[in-house]
This record gives sequence, C-alpha cells and structure tokens, in this order.
Amino acid sequence: MNRTSAPPSADFSAQDREYMTRALRLARRGRGSVEPNPMVGCVLVRNRRIVGEGYHRRFGGPHAEIEALRQAAAQARGATAYVTLEPCSHFGKTPPCSDALIEAGVGRVIAAHEDPFPAVSGRGLAALQQAGIAVQCGLCGPEAAALNAPFLTRVLQGRPYVILKWAQSLDGKIATRTGHSQWISGPPARCYVHRLRARVDAVVVGIGTVLRDDPQLTARDVRVRRVARRVVFDGRLRIPLNAELVRTSRETPTVVITTAASAKLAKRARLEQRGVEVLGCRSRAGKVSVLAALHRLASRGWTNLLVEGGGQLIGAFFDASVVDEAHVFTAPIIIGGQSAPSACAGAGVERVDRARSAGAAERRNLGADQLTILRFQEVLQQVTHALGFTQTPAIH
Repeated sequence: MNRTSAPPSADFSAQDREYMTRALRLARRGRGSVEPNPMVGCVLVRNRRIVGEGYHRRFGGPHAEIEALRQAAAQARGATAYVTLEPCSHFGKTPPCSDALIEAGVGRVIAAHEDPFPAVSGRGLAALQQAGIAVQCGLCGPEAAALNAPFLTRVLQGRPYVILKWAQSLDGKIATRTGHSQWISGPPARCYVHRLRARVDAVVVGIGTVLRDDPQLTARDVRVRRVARRVVFDGRLRIPLNAELVRTSRETPTVVITTAASAKLAKRARLEQRGVEVLGCRSRAGKVSVLAALHRLASRGWTNLLVEGGGQLIGAFFDASVVDEAHVFTAPIIIGGQSAPSACAGAGVERVDRARSAGAAERRNLGADQLTILRFQEVLQQVTHALGFTQTPAIH
C-alpha cells in the first residue's frame, strides 16, 4: 500500500474521536447489505456542527461520502470529513468518492485507515492531498478494522471470514448416539441462527448433515438482507438427487464442493441438470482441502461464511486454522453416550496448552439456552498489523 502515515493519537482531539465513532456506528448499519464492499460511514463537520452524514447502504448504491455530501450540499465547502475507510479513487459501481470530496471543496479528510483493496491502496488519500486537502489517517483505525474484519480477511488473506455455529448439550453433545438432534436449542436460539443466515454469503454444512437431517439451510421468518447460497462439502459426491438442497437449488442456489476426482463422476451432470453447481477442489486423503475451497469462494467475492456443522466439518475448519468466530448455543440438558457426537471432531490438538483460545468472549441468554460468541483474533491481528496498527480491539 502507498501508506499515508498514521499520526499518534495525541494529534486527534476528543471531538475528532466522537465524530469518527459516530461514523463507525453509521457504517455498521450496512452489515449484510453492502458485501462484498466494506461497511463505511461518513460524517461532515463544519464549525463544530454536523452538516451531513451517511453510510453505504447497499452494494451498488451510493457510498457513504456521497450520501453525506448530498445532505450537506453547499455546507460541505471547508468542512471536515470523517470517513471510516479511505475514500475510493476508482470507477466501480459508482464514481470515485475522492473526486466528489474534491469537487465539494471539503477542507480536511480524516480516514480511519487506508483501503487495502488493490484498486485503491492509498490512491484516494494521495488524490485528496494533491488537490490541497489536508489529510490524516489512523483515527479509530483498529476499531474500523475490527468492524470490517470480514472484508479485510478476504482482501488480505484471500479467504472469506468464517463464522461457526452449533448447538450442544451441557456435556458437549450435538446429537444423541442415534444421530437425533432436533431440537437441542429452543426457538429463540433458532431465530438467532436465521438472522445470521440472513446476512451471510453462504451457509455451509458437511455431507453428513445433509444425509442425516436433509436441511433447508434458508433464513425464515426474519428480515433477509441477502440470500445465502447453500454449500455442501461432499468429498465423494454422495448427496442424494432427491435431497432438499438439490430439489430447491433453482430457488436458492446450492453449491457442492467435492474433490477433483469426484468432480469427474457421471453424477455431476445429473446434479447440474437440477441446478446444482459442482466445484472440484484440491484434496488430501480423499477429503476436500478447506483452504483451497475457501480461496475458490473468496475469488467470487464471498465475504462471510456461516458453517453449521457437523462435527467433522467444524473440526476440519479448526484444524485448518481458519475460524474467526464461533456462536455456540448450550442447552441445559445432558445427552450422554460414548458414541454420541461432539461439536468438534477432526484431528484436534495434542496438548491442552495448544488449544485454540478466543481473544474475546461474549455471553447472553436466549430463552433457556446460553449463547457464547467466541472471537478468534489471530487473523484480525495480522490484518490490523498490515494496516500499520499494533492495537487489536475486540470485534463487535
């Protein structure tokens, strides 16, 4: 990146922080509607008064700066723009925001951090400086990076942001020894899951879950911000042709990820005739490479994945060290049984001191169940450091 150095925190006033914090709150409203774009908010201030504000509301729609400039109109001249991400400098779905700020005559732009997207990467800030606008970068940078962790993970790591979800009993079981699992969690927990599905790019399960539960994997009875694709990891292409995910694939897209060898099977054509997309990926020991699959999905602009299990797939994601969040519902029941499956299979770790540790944990009650949200911050630390920050805040 063509880095514009971030000044020390002392260079920003308490009022500067207040305005940028407001811009971050505005940006958050776009979650689930703007992806694969980042969430961005903008506040325009003149003579210590907010004269315009806005946020990126939907993919393909006006960016935050444009909304704020429209609201401010002539009052934008000489104002300070607080923007949660470097203004874009290229033509995409919309014209460059840097040009709009220059034409409006703003006097100063404070950005939370540079945009690492290759088409921007410092060019927006450089254009503003060349036009004689005072530019500063770094105010609330770690907080802004945490807000856009999914976008930054895709751009800098080349994979989507991965959210795991499972429901378990107090003794850590996700089903009985016979495979019965409906329902471990109660209605409030299931409604929460539908809200998660309604804002991600894809809902992911393993073939075992399909064979056992024949799920729909759709968001129901909630506001749907985006229609998530249904993705099945199926190394041997065992998905039945009469499975719910196959029968409804023309209504809600279904993608089956299999090994390169299985992608050559005759069954692929029968699935594709029914509207299912089949992706062949690299494999190891007959199983799809999780990392290779994630790279394929990120190349499509997919930013957030919700992985719902089962235990083998969840374990594979942990083994590949690609888990960013886990939303775990614990019901006040005991299932028992030595052969009853647990939430996380795979290889696991050899020693307790090597167990994955969440950088942040949040707990809340949903009816009789307890929800624990774990956030694993290794990747967030890497992306914030790549942006020039040493502090890594918790994701909210």
